[in-house]
Amino acid sequence: MLTERQLSILHAIVDDYIRSAEPVGSRSISKREDITFSPATIRNDMADLEELGFLEKPHSSAGRIPSQKGYRYYVDHLLIPHHLTDEEEADIRTLFTERMQEIEHVIQQSARILSNMTSYISIVLGPEMFEAKLRSIQIIPLTKHSAILILVTDTGHVENQTINIPEAMEPGDLERTVNILNERLMGVPLYQLRHKLKKEIADVMRVHVNNYEHVLNVLSSSFNVEKSEKVFYSGKTNLLSQPEFRDIDKVKMLLNMLEEDRVMNQILRAQHDGVQVRIGEENNLEAFDSCSMITATYSIGGKHMGTIGILGPTRMEYRRVIGVVDSLSKDLTKLLTNLYQQG
Repeated sequence: MLTERQLSILHAIVDDYIRSAEPVGSRSISKREDITFSPATIRNDMADLEELGFLEKPHSSAGRIPSQKGYRYYVDHLLIPHHLTDEEEADIRTLFTERMQEIEHVIQQSARILSNMTSYISIVLGPEMFEAKLRSIQIIPLTKHSAILILVTDTGHVENQTINIPEAMEPGDLERTVNILNERLMGVPLYQLRHKLKKEIADVMRVHVNNYEHVLNVLSSSFNVEKSEKVFYSGKTNLLSQPEFRDIDKVKMLLNMLEEDRVMNQILRAQHDGVQVRIGEENNLEAFDSCSMITATYSIGGKHMGTIGILGPTRMEYRRVIGVVDSLSKDLTKLLTNLYQQG
């Protein structure tokens, strides 16, 4: 059990080290207005905190830096939640200034805002399209033999691709095809579209659409939806401004890991509701041993859909980053739910 004095000293050391990135000595702590202890007393307590595993002493330095255990204690017991300033709230509200109809655009904007506000790497996991359900289909002719097929999901995501139109297909056939698809496929999960098309839609189209077999083949190829989740990043180069990442090999290993979307999917998909903080080795990835990750989930229509997060050094400005991530996740939930309801 730490004493009140030790708690004050640990708090001061974490704050100073986050700000300066330099080992903190007893004399600099004693000069703080909120500290009334002598340098000798502070030195003794710093030695005790080091022995208990809350501080570390870098080589050739008289000062101390927080250990991962020290950061964890700080986050769990000493950190006071940060309330965003009016300026920070305004930065987040820029997400609402455009009329964005595609969830993917919203997610990309969220990643950019997070990295800009924190100067760390932002990571945002988009909705899992495999679980999304079809809301509507449109087929818009481009030329006599081509058209754009547009799929809109219940999460507001929009997929579009160019398809070929059979020569024997009349405008009326195209309209009837779209009506049949919307009537029979609305609410069907994307991964079931091809099955439904072959088992239920084929017989209906045989009666109402000329050259229906070619149309079915084109649609079947277009409905080939694989299980996938998109991971969006912003601010990867922010690493280079952090003194912890002057080691090029360390940076390469971290950036290589960020290219592994499958691994990042697993990490982000495993997050629980609310704000989560993983410090150093708690990330269970060697590449992230010197990093902390702060994440929060967002929902659409009351359903958990994705995760937003910040990756930075363990010497992270936890108080402010937690506030930003928490606020943006809630605003993102509101915005995406509104898009969902409007659709």
